[in-house]
Amino acid sequence: MKRESALVTRDTQYTVRNPLLSFLRALSAVVWKDLSAEMRSRELLSAMLVFALLVILIFNFALDLDPKTRQESTITAGVLWVIFTFAGTLGLNRSMAVEKDRGCIDGLLLAPVDRSAIYFGKTIANLVFMLIVEIIVLPIYSLLYNVNLFQPGLLLVTLLGSVGYVAVGTLLATMAVQARTRDVLLPILLFPVVLPIVLSAVKASGGFLDGIEMTEIRPWLNLLVVYDIIFIAIAFMVFDFVVEE
Repeated sequence: MKRESALVTRDTQYTVRNPLLSFLRALSAVVWKDLSAEMRSRELLSAMLVFALLVILIFNFALDLDPKTRQESTITAGVLWVIFTFAGTLGLNRSMAVEKDRGCIDGLLLAPVDRSAIYFGKTIANLVFMLIVEIIVLPIYSLLYNVNLFQPGLLLVTLLGSVGYVAVGTLLATMAVQARTRDVLLPILLFPVVLPIVLSAVKASGGFLDGIEMTEIRPWLNLLVVYDIIFIAIAFMVFDFVVEE
């Protein structure tokens, strides 16, 4: 009797754990597919990096200001998030366009896995690409503008902002990739939605660069966290409907 009870308990635990394991395996497969494809082609990262470096150089010559003005926190935070936003948009658009052109989206949809695993896998891969670009951009910007950007608070804001931006961007890129004018449609859909997160990230980044009190920065950090949670949940619920269209 005890042996039968133990077998039932073990089977029940396996049944409960098995969907989670299947979900994680599907998610890791999608992430590895994107990362390995990018390691072979290097199309996405190279485009994002070249674009980000060009924007840095353009601002470097366009902002013909004295050194003190160039180091102001408002200018630094604004320029940084302009770079991250536009480079991230280019990466999101390109990552989904490659999937569409190669017919990979149809293959992913035919796979017997939860559609949310596809969404989270694509989101994690896009986040990795965006973080790699940011890791390269930050020291280059620091050298050109003579600003110390390697502060724990600023790095935290960069991570939170990138998570929210990629979470929303992956969903909207999946929606826009079906249209013929996808290159134009994605920024039109994305920028109004991510405006709160960009505004919060700029305010919080400027606060850390100025060294103001944490009590004044905390509301912007809270807004970033709430934004990430809400829109990840929304994308989780609606991705199945969006990807079918």
